[in-house]
Amino acid sequence: MSPARLALATWSRARRRVGRILHSSIFRLALLHVLLVCASAAILLGFIYWSTAGYMDRQTDATIAAEVRGLAEQYRRRGLAGLRTLIEERIRRDPSGANVYLLVDARRQWILGNLDRWPVDTPDESGWVRFRLRERGPDDAGEDHAARARVFRLRGGLRLLVGRDIRELEATRTLIERALYWGVAMTAALALLGGWLMSAGVVRRLEAINHTSREIMAGDLARRIPLGGSDDDFDQLARNLNLMLERIEGLMAGVRQVSDNIAHDLRTPLTRLRTRLELLAAALDEPETARALAETAIADADELLATFNALLRIARIESGGRRAAFAPVALAALLEDLCELYEPVAAERGQRLTLEIAAPVTLAGDRDLLFQALANLVDNAIKYGPSAGAIVITLDRRDGAPCISVADDGPGIPEALREAVFSRFFRADDSRSTPGSGLGLSLVQAVAELHRARVVLEDNRPGLCARLCFAAAV
Repeated sequence: MSPARLALATWSRARRRVGRILHSSIFRLALLHVLLVCASAAILLGFIYWSTAGYMDRQTDATIAAEVRGLAEQYRRRGLAGLRTLIEERIRRDPSGANVYLLVDARRQWILGNLDRWPVDTPDESGWVRFRLRERGPDDAGEDHAARARVFRLRGGLRLLVGRDIRELEATRTLIERALYWGVAMTAALALLGGWLMSAGVVRRLEAINHTSREIMAGDLARRIPLGGSDDDFDQLARNLNLMLERIEGLMAGVRQVSDNIAHDLRTPLTRLRTRLELLAAALDEPETARALAETAIADADELLATFNALLRIARIESGGRRAAFAPVALAALLEDLCELYEPVAAERGQRLTLEIAAPVTLAGDRDLLFQALANLVDNAIKYGPSAGAIVITLDRRDGAPCISVADDGPGIPEALREAVFSRFFRADDSRSTPGSGLGLSLVQAVAELHRARVVLEDNRPGLCARLCFAAAV
């Protein structure tokens, strides 16, 4: 296989595997688990964020309140002059500008403080205001950061603003928010990865069970589900299923043995009966009626023997044992032999039997069984087709796979009965007066399943077209 085809096949297998995992119920449960874990983590981290940020906000407000109480006490004791002295002293002791002070007149003109102008923000009902500060740099450029303060009205229209720079609080809040986002994202990623790995493991175990089941349905009743060796729930399930399969195989073998024994036991006395009837017919010189009755009895015995032989043949085919003896079969040569055999039979009824081969095809199979299955289809076409009718056998390819068609211009089969005709002993004729055992199409179906093919019945307008479509050619 070329590298391109190998890569394409590998990619196709990987895509199918991913599709199976994504559509599995385990992965859907894992996604639900991821959502629950993420919601729990978000609630927990959100509570931590609310508690931490709220505590820091309360601490800042308490610090500002303490500053306000000290200034208010000094203002009551020493008046405006004492207030100004205290503010100047506190500004000198705080060169970093963590505490914010501003005293303005009625027109909001600067009187005293470490702010150069009144903030534009309007205080709320309790007098608190939030605004942005610009840290002065060497080129009169700096970084904006948040501040929180409280506004008071003094005598003479003066206004006093006391607050704190809350850059550290904002940085801590941002850090907590990032930690919250990353925590939820990492929790979701880890939970999703864990769910994917868990789903992949479960899907792999289920695929092993499904693969074994498909092989068993294909006829290999000896197949068993492999055990993982961990003695977990899947191993217990596989062990129980294997016990059930062994029981089913034993029952099937028993039914097959009973059927074979019944067929063999009945075939022997019928064979003896037929032989004795032949001897009787040979010994009768007259009357002619007795000879005719004996010959009729012989024909009935032959029909019974043919029925039992067909049942035995179908049972052996369905057991799948003949697949080991498959060999390359040239379908064109097989169909030529089939036409050579049935052309005289069709000519007796005035029918034309033609063969059309689009391309030679060779596949692995059992030549004798394929010949018999196709012979049953041709025999039905001759039997139910009209006199002077046409029967066409075609070998071609459909969707790249070989397909053999047998088409006639007879009455056909109603669409409602096209599934039932493959049942054993089924007759479209309710009176069952038509010659035959009703096992012809059952044999065709068994041979098709043995070769992993399918039988399709279609309208030929008029008549019936029976197609034997194989999966692949050798």
